[in-house]
Amino acid sequence: MPRLPTRIQRFRKGSPLSFRLLAWILLFSSAFTLIASAIQIYSDYRKDLAQIDSRMLVVESGYASSLARSLWALDQKLLQTQMEGILSLPDIVHLRLRIEPDSELVMGEIPRGADTQSHRFDLIHQGEGALKLGELTVTANLDRVYEDMKVKVGIIMATQFLKTFFVSILIILVIQHFITRHLTTMANYAKDFSLANLSTPLTLDRPDTPSHRNDEIGRVTEAFNQMRERLNDDLVRQKRDAAEIHKFSKAIEQSPSSVVICDRQWRVEFANHKFTQLTGYNAKSIVGRHPGALSDDNVNNRDNRHLWQSIRLQVQRVGVWQGEVNSVRRNGERFWEQLIVTPIKNGAGDATGYLILGEDISIRKRYEQQLLRQANYDILTGLPNRMLALDRLKLALAQARRENSMVGVMFLDLDNFKHINDTLGHDAGDNLLIEAARRISSCLRGTSTVARLGGDEFLVILPGLAGPESSSQVAERILSTFAPAYFLNGQEVFVTTSIGIAIYPTDSDNSGTLLQHADAAMYQAKHQGKSSYAHFTQEMSEVSHERLQMESRLRRALELQEMELYFQPIIDTTTGSLKAAEALIRWNNPALGMIMPDRFIPLAEETGLIIPIGEWVLEQACLAAAGWKSVTGQDIGISVNVSPRQFRDSGFTKAVMGALSNAELAPEMLELEITERLLLDNSIETAEILSNLDRAGIRLSVDDFGTGYSALSYLKSYPFDTLKIDKSFVQDVMKEPEDATLVRAIINMAHSLGLSVVAEGVEDEAQTLFLRQEGCDFAQGYFYSRPLPAEEFNEWLNLNHRTST
Repeated sequence: MPRLPTRIQRFRKGSPLSFRLLAWILLFSSAFTLIASAIQIYSDYRKDLAQIDSRMLVVESGYASSLARSLWALDQKLLQTQMEGILSLPDIVHLRLRIEPDSELVMGEIPRGADTQSHRFDLIHQGEGALKLGELTVTANLDRVYEDMKVKVGIIMATQFLKTFFVSILIILVIQHFITRHLTTMANYAKDFSLANLSTPLTLDRPDTPSHRNDEIGRVTEAFNQMRERLNDDLVRQKRDAAEIHKFSKAIEQSPSSVVICDRQWRVEFANHKFTQLTGYNAKSIVGRHPGALSDDNVNNRDNRHLWQSIRLQVQRVGVWQGEVNSVRRNGERFWEQLIVTPIKNGAGDATGYLILGEDISIRKRYEQQLLRQANYDILTGLPNRMLALDRLKLALAQARRENSMVGVMFLDLDNFKHINDTLGHDAGDNLLIEAARRISSCLRGTSTVARLGGDEFLVILPGLAGPESSSQVAERILSTFAPAYFLNGQEVFVTTSIGIAIYPTDSDNSGTLLQHADAAMYQAKHQGKSSYAHFTQEMSEVSHERLQMESRLRRALELQEMELYFQPIIDTTTGSLKAAEALIRWNNPALGMIMPDRFIPLAEETGLIIPIGEWVLEQACLAAAGWKSVTGQDIGISVNVSPRQFRDSGFTKAVMGALSNAELAPEMLELEITERLLLDNSIETAEILSNLDRAGIRLSVDDFGTGYSALSYLKSYPFDTLKIDKSFVQDVMKEPEDATLVRAIINMAHSLGLSVVAEGVEDEAQTLFLRQEGCDFAQGYFYSRPLPAEEFNEWLNLNHRTST
């Protein structure tokens, strides 16, 4: 026991942890002791009170009947003796007997200031009936109970405190031996720990047993030693990393991108060599400056600071900023730069600086601007293309809604452009489009837009119109500018345009519908005779709808087997015998009825459907010619019209040879009729295709000669076999001397070139006699037979089966 104070003092000086543990143990133990003692004392107090209550109940049960008899007998002496007996009981200090009706007997005395407890009961005489004789009040003094409770409190508190204190001292001694002395050793080891003594492990003064190695102290010791080993490994790794860091610093310095590192206040700390090459600023001269204020131009620096302010806010909010900046070199030259700005963060995630990567993208920006222009402007004419034109139309309509004004939409299509493009070649067609774009633009004011939609179609947007008549004035100016001739490939060519006009909001308030209405009006202008304009009316919408309906049905015509071939005989004018037949296509649609070629062939050429339709005609015509030989036993040639678009298709020659092969028809029995406008396209492709067909033995003829440019020199250049005179010359040959002279001249010219001549549109005998007299080789027309369906033509063959040999 005498050693305890010394031990506690040593705890306080040498082991603060042990002292704090002792203090907390004593505190919580004392608190627990107080609570337990209080509960025990209160329990004893309640027991004492219960004993007093029990004693009073005993008085009532033991004395009530005897007191009632004594009171009934008026035996005062016995009554007094009984009450004295009650007063002799423990803790009973006072009795009050109230006797009916108004007497009272009091014995004993209640001490002043004492705590008391009373019990009252009635005295009843049991006779013929219950009779209340009086009431006794018994009072007990509680001072003894309180005194006992004080004594118990002292004893319990003293014993509990001593028990708690000695137990706490014992616990602390155990903790000191098994824990705190080892913690002190660990603390001293950690204090002396450094990179210089990594080879010394941590050892504790305790047996090295498995149980000790696996407890908390053992695991902490093992953790210290593992940390020592890791630090030793890290030391080796740091030396290796130093070399890596040096390599990385060289990589940053030699990076192909400019690298700038700033501190937390956006002051430049480092800039690599590429930054100097890119901007012209010396890396050392900009250290400490803001990256947006490198130049001496205050205006430029002010603009840059606004930009870098937004960059700083973006980096703080999102963590990265990436964008394109129009930067300035030291010499004042501007260039486009791709910047990436990111924070440099420490281990806690706080920004300690900022990394700025830059790359010169000036060349890429030029390409992007070029691509953007190509995406929005027509390359050939420089006009806005369809996409940009539609955007401007929507903007014009939005402005018109706000200003309550009108917008004119004009749809222009060059007349006969396809003919010029096919005959004079694509280069001439391109020059024509460029000049047409220039002429249209010259008629417009600054707020108007002219765009090329594709091919030979142009769109004009006229915002802020006062009325529809304003658009008419513009259309008239455009038509007048097309009046002068165009000079294409050294030739003077006259080209007109047809214009359709739709007005917002009169015709529609929707951009797409306005374009459709302007397109419908343009087709109406073409039907009026070209070189004219037309305003949209509701009837045009029906025509446009009919055209769309026809196109939709035309796309399925071959699939539904609605196409039919008619045949018209070609007769030898000298012998009157059958030489060949021309295949003429008809479209027999259940809803639209029989449709002639002049209605659907232009649509087929426009949509590209002429390619499959032309292949079908070739196949069926060759099969028909092969079938006629089996019926008549003689060879009958077949003549097939070829459109310019079909002729220029890359698979045209293959399709012709395939049709001949499938029908097993000799090539010389097939004659292809080429339109005259193809001859003026003096291209290598045209000459090559015609030569290939001629070498294969296929006959070639010039169709509708005299209706086009009639470039006679081309007849010598290409291997044609036949020349067909257009019916417009033949029909008036007996009425108009000029036509007769022209037909006679064509026949003589063709014969001089070694060509056979076929006259089209022969309708009476006089024309036949004239042609025979002038030496025309063959004729076809209603005089001999109208075009006949296949079955009727077979019947005609049976009746007129003579052929020319």
